[in-house]
Amino acid sequence: MRAYIPGYDLRVPRSLTEALGLLGGEPGIWQPFAGGTDLMVLLEAGKLYHKRFISLSKLADLRGIEVTPDAVILGALTTYTEVQRHPVLQTEFPLLCAAARETGSIATQNRGTLGGNIVNASPAADSPPALLIYDAEIELVSARGVRWLPYHEFHTDYKKMQLAPDELLRAIRLPRRPKPWRQYYRKVGTRKAQAISKVCFAGAARMEASTIRDIRIALGSIAPIVLRAVKTEEVLRGAMLAPAIIAAAKETLAREISPIDDIRSTARYRLRVTQNLLEEFLSQLVR
Repeated sequence: MRAYIPGYDLRVPRSLTEALGLLGGEPGIWQPFAGGTDLMVLLEAGKLYHKRFISLSKLADLRGIEVTPDAVILGALTTYTEVQRHPVLQTEFPLLCAAARETGSIATQNRGTLGGNIVNASPAADSPPALLIYDAEIELVSARGVRWLPYHEFHTDYKKMQLAPDELLRAIRLPRRPKPWRQYYRKVGTRKAQAISKVCFAGAARMEASTIRDIRIALGSIAPIVLRAVKTEEVLRGAMLAPAIIAAAKETLAREISPIDDIRSTARYRLRVTQNLLEEFLSQLVR
């Protein structure tokens, strides 16, 4: 009788030190995962090529939401459901709550994690545009030490990021803003729910009467990574809202981004939808 040889090796460390020891002892050999929602899709499709995995599910150091006077710090294992239910996030970070509601089914929201959404590094992920708007920072840990990185520096190209083979994402820090911002989030997909986005748009603006004192615009599913529309922001910052400035912003956006063609949509469609969402966002600022 042939001996059974398991196709995969799974470890479930009970402490962060144990997990980091595995990663540091054999860099690149062990693949950590959290909720496993994307991993199961790859397994079902026969595309799960990695063979040795570390489940992070038992690591208390990666859980919890801490609120301080200056920031909200979310453990990497914070689920989408936990994001939606947290009162401070509901009040001060509604874009992140909106993104959590748009992510998959209720089952996925109960199991999928914010850290997993970041490290999966998909440009179509729902939460990254909100994290860009909120100037998020991320904490990366290894046996070598701890470092904080501005989230906008983390993704470098499609599925590439500033994460060493022996590092884990431990937490996400969101600075709290004392002044009120008007905020907007839209995800456009094939269906109303449980669909990967064709365009994801997040925006926030601080207004003084009809003048835009500050503005942030972030886009997903447009490029190999999520991005800020900084040139479009420059056109709008300090401007008084009027049809002419909205038209100028749409023209700038068209020059600033180079939408991708892929199986879900065309570059032409993505550009038109993104411009329309920008106009919708700006128009609702004066209501």
